[in-house]
Formats: sequence, C-alpha cells, structure tokens
Amino acid sequence: MSSWFIENIGNIVISLVLVMAVTLIIRKLINDKKHGKSSCCGNCTSCAMCSACKRTEKK
Repeated sequence: MSSWFIENIGNIVISLVLVMAVTLIIRKLINDKKHGKSSCCGNCTSCAMCSACKRTEKK
C-alpha cells in the first residue's frame, strides 16, 4: 500500500489542490449569491441573457 502511495503522490497532491480550488470557487459563488452580488456588467444591450436578467425586471 505504501509503495502505491509513493508512486502516485504527485497525482494525489494535484488532485487535492484541484478539489480545494473548486470547493473555494463554489463557496465564493454561493456567498456572492447570498449577498446579492452578480457577475453582470450592467450593459444589457450586448447581453444574450438580457431577457432573463433581474435588473431589467425591476425597471
């Protein structure tokens, strides 16, 4: 078992780093959503999702 671990330590470390990065990104997105933040730039004329935007519904 330890020889397998030693042979694959690089893959294990890289996998752990990627899992942590994805977890932090998801956590940030959830926190931003809870606080009402958005990635919207505010320029609805050039946006493909303009009809689904909450900003245009409020106006």
